[in-house]
Amino acid sequence: MKRLEVLSVEEMYAVDQSAINADLTHEMLMENAGVAVSEEIQRHWPATNTIILCGPGDNGGDGWVIARQLANAGWPVKVASLVDQNQLKGSSAIHADRWDHLVEPATPNALLGSNLIVDALFGAGLNRNLKNSEAALVKAMDEHPAPVIAVDLPSGVNGNDGQVMGAAAKAAMTVTFFRKKPGHLLAPGRFLAGKTIVADIGIPEPLAGAAKVFENAPPLWSNTPSELNVLGHKYSRGHVLVVGGKQTTGAGRLAARAALRGGAGLVTIAAPSEAWPIYAASELEVMVRSISGPTGLADLLQDPRYSTVILGPGLGVNEETQDFVKIAARSKRNLVLDADALTAFAECPEDLFETLEQTPQAILTPHAGEFRRLFPDAEGSKLNQAKMAAYRAHANLILKGPDTVIAAPDGKAAINTNGPAWLATAGSGDVLAGIVGGLMSEGTSAFDAAAAGVWLHGASAARLGRGMIASDIISVLPQAFTDAASFVK
Repeated sequence: MKRLEVLSVEEMYAVDQSAINADLTHEMLMENAGVAVSEEIQRHWPATNTIILCGPGDNGGDGWVIARQLANAGWPVKVASLVDQNQLKGSSAIHADRWDHLVEPATPNALLGSNLIVDALFGAGLNRNLKNSEAALVKAMDEHPAPVIAVDLPSGVNGNDGQVMGAAAKAAMTVTFFRKKPGHLLAPGRFLAGKTIVADIGIPEPLAGAAKVFENAPPLWSNTPSELNVLGHKYSRGHVLVVGGKQTTGAGRLAARAALRGGAGLVTIAAPSEAWPIYAASELEVMVRSISGPTGLADLLQDPRYSTVILGPGLGVNEETQDFVKIAARSKRNLVLDADALTAFAECPEDLFETLEQTPQAILTPHAGEFRRLFPDAEGSKLNQAKMAAYRAHANLILKGPDTVIAAPDGKAAINTNGPAWLATAGSGDVLAGIVGGLMSEGTSAFDAAAAGVWLHGASAARLGRGMIASDIISVLPQAFTDAASFVK
């Protein structure tokens, strides 16, 4: 079963210590880690000239075990160490002493003649920039034609935020232990790690139980969106109201159609009276109601059957958009706020946050620019920024990008990894807002709707391939729901 918990570097240290306090020793954990990496190497490559680059700490200790295991399996192996063996301590020194072959200094020249490179220089615990000879070695490794296998993380990638600290070599494969860290999922670390394998090294599974960060995938959601009540009907699946704009009408229509595909039983576009003919002439399954400004929206929301309101796509950045958001929030409906509904509050974000306290469930879907306008003081990793913002805004938040982060006000978060590059196209965000609103309308909790919506959005785009446009995503959502159901089974 896929292990979805994601542990910070500090949390992983605590897990290691808990395992050691139980019935494992540090020496055993290091042996198990090295064995696991060597087995993956042998599973993916035939025996070939292999160099193991060993650093001064535990990551290097894993490297000494890998070297011994591969040599015992008949592989032509050499070890290059950043420090003299006499400087090693603890378990690393114990395993280095078990290597009874030559050791050479870890320099760029040591890479000559190697067909495979094992990067056991620095693991996830690195908290400084690589400099001078260390950086030169990593750069040489990156430029070398041989595949790189990273132990735990590519050296130079920060385990908590995925950022490069001075230098990092792109790996063909990374083998980490027990659980992934944020640096395996957040950009650019995710794209430097290559194929990431999580190996079992004997740590008891219950030690991951306190995690609050996860890799986004169907088993994470408490209710699989593809499962519908056979006794249900369109009214029981909720009614989504999309507030449409006066000029950019395509954005609202994309959101409405996506909401219908995403799970809503009914969807209505609240269209400005002057644009009503455009909306009405272009929609079939989606209903269209004419309104006159915020007062018209307030009148429409007197109908209790509207369960979820989507605001933002094509709405315009102005005071009227602020009023739409405030009216919808006061009506106690579930809210999905995207695009203009966020940017309209760029000069007064606290007004938005106070407004959101009035609504039962809200989801904000900013891209990086929109996020920065609302949370200009956000610091730290993308994960930490999203968590802070969700808490401050009293709302669930989807911070979009190649490493989209979904965060809840209570600190729960998920990092998404299935979104392909071609999702960066006009209207894609409008479709995501619609999918999320459709899921929430049928009773899915805000966090699960946000996480499921992001995954389904990515799965749909992956099915389509490069060249897709936003409306294509809507057409393949049924297949993405099937993918989600198959994933869980």
